[in-house]
Amino acid sequence: MATDAPPPSKEQHRLPSTEEFAEVQQSAEFGELRRSFRSFAFPLTIAFVAWYLLYVLLSNYAGDFMGARLFGNINVALVLGLAQFVTTFLIAWWYSRHAAAKLDPKAEAIKTRMEGGA
Repeated sequence: MATDAPPPSKEQHRLPSTEEFAEVQQSAEFGELRRSFRSFAFPLTIAFVAWYLLYVLLSNYAGDFMGARLFGNINVALVLGLAQFVTTFLIAWWYSRHAAAKLDPKAEAIKTRMEGGA
C-alpha cells in the first residue's frame, strides 16, 4: 500500500515532562495564546448561535415574514437559510486566517521550546 506521506523524520524530539507541561500552562505566553483564541472563538460562536436561533425562531413564529416572496419563487426563508451556509464558510475562512496569523506562530514557538529545539 503506497502513500504520498513523507517518511518519518529521523530527528528525535524530546518529550516534555508533566511538570514542564504544567509550567508552560501557567506561563504568560500560553495565557496570551489562550486569550487570543478565546477572544476570537467565543464571540463568533455566540454570534453565530444567536443568528441561527433567530432563523429558527423566525421560521417558527414569523411564517408570514419568512414566506414573503422577494422575487420569483425566492422567499425570505430561502435567502436566510442560504445565508446560514455562507456565514458558516465565512467564519471558517476567517478563523483559518486568524489562526495562521496569530495562533499558529505562538503555538509553534511554545512547541519548539518544549521539544528542546530552542
